[in-house]
Order: sequence, then C-alpha cells, then structure tokens
Amino acid sequence: MKIVVFGANGPTGRQVVQQALDEGHAVTAVTRRPESFPPGGPLLRVVGADVYDPVAVKEAVAGQDAVVSTLGVPFGRNPVTVYSVGLTHITRAMAGHGVARLACVTSTSVSGEESPGEGLFFRKVLEPFIVGYVGRTVYEDMRRGEEVVSRSDCDWTVVRPAGLFDAPAVSRYRMAAGPRLPGRFTSRSDLANALLRQVVDGLDPRAVVEVRTEQGTPSFLDIIRNEAMGGKKKEKQGATVAEGTA
Repeated sequence: MKIVVFGANGPTGRQVVQQALDEGHAVTAVTRRPESFPPGGPLLRVVGADVYDPVAVKEAVAGQDAVVSTLGVPFGRNPVTVYSVGLTHITRAMAGHGVARLACVTSTSVSGEESPGEGLFFRKVLEPFIVGYVGRTVYEDMRRGEEVVSRSDCDWTVVRPAGLFDAPAVSRYRMAAGPRLPGRFTSRSDLANALLRQVVDGLDPRAVVEVRTEQGTPSFLDIIRNEAMGGKKKEKQGATVAEGTA
C-alpha cells in the first residue's frame, strides 16, 4: 500500500512511518525539514513540503492509496490554524487525485464529554482548565479541522487519543467508535498503530474513534511535565507547525 504521512517528522509521525515501513508499505513522509528525517530504506520517500502550500500538498498526495495526518502544534497563546488549513488542503488534494482513505489525529479533549470514571476534581477543574485555557487555541482548531474532514467526500476516520506519552512498543490498546473511552493516556506507539490499522485494514469509515493505552501508563503529572517541556523545547528550536507535535 502507498501511504503519505503529513506531520511525519513529529514523534507520532515518525512512529507511523516506521511501523508502515516494517509492514512493507511504501511511505511518503512529508516534512518541512527533510534533511533531519532518518533514513528508511527503498520504501521511504521523504518530501520537503509545507502543509500551508496547497500545490505542494497536492503533489505529495498524487499516486497514494491513503493519507495519514499527525499534524500538530504545541500549546500557546497564538491563534492556531494548522488543523483546519492543513486538513482543508489535504482533503482537497485527495478529491483532486481520487484518493479516498484518510486517518487524522485530534484529541479526546475536543469531544465535549466528561471523562468517564474520573473524580470530580479532574472532570470539573483540571480537564476544563487544560482544554479551556492552556490548550484552548489548539483544541479550537482541532474542532475546526474535524468539521473540515466531516464535510469532505473522502473515506475519513478521526482518531482521538488521550494524553500522549512515549512507549517502547505497541501494546494491546483499546480502540472504539462511539462514547468517550475511559482512561487518561495513549502511547504514541499505540496511536500510530491505530492510525495504520484504520487506513490499512479499512476500519471505522466516516467515524470518530478513540484509542487508549491500558498498560504501563505514566502519572498525569508526568504527562503535563513532559509535554510542557517538550513544547517549550520545540519552540526554542524553531520547530514548525507542519512537523507535528502529536
């Protein structure tokens, strides 16, 4: 299968690329920094492109069987448009080239539903503070991006993880469409595998699915500390929104 990955240089994007290559798929990795992308053998093609450039996006999508988007941006105060603009360009390119299958990442926090199985403080104070203040601009654009995808004619799936963390391997994670799943965390390995299963196995077309890691998860404070420091590090290094921070 030929798969193009947008946001390929982010931590989840790299996982998607590597897992797809390990399964024998031909992968086009789209990044604004192609010189920093690790080598991957004859099945990997690295393309330098900006998701804000519709012509470049259209060229990257040409000839593909499926598209995976792990586009992202760190939390901050500035307006965010990478999800809505990026997915607009991606879905238009897919329509122009007759590419049907799309899987993209947003977050369980955009669902508007309270976390099942959580205590009052988490549901009424901590999560609303993160969604409505710390990550407000990101989550607002995630919602706009989901609207763009849902209005498109492509065979889409939106994948919503919880708090992301790094893990050494794919676990026996839980993935399901419908109501919000319990659990606070999703490993990037599991998220990458869930995205691949959607496009390769044809699961859950035109649906929103959630994915949760159920083993070896960190504490909530660890997630906040690691993600906050990771976002600051990316900003200092000049990382762009097209690279993906999912």
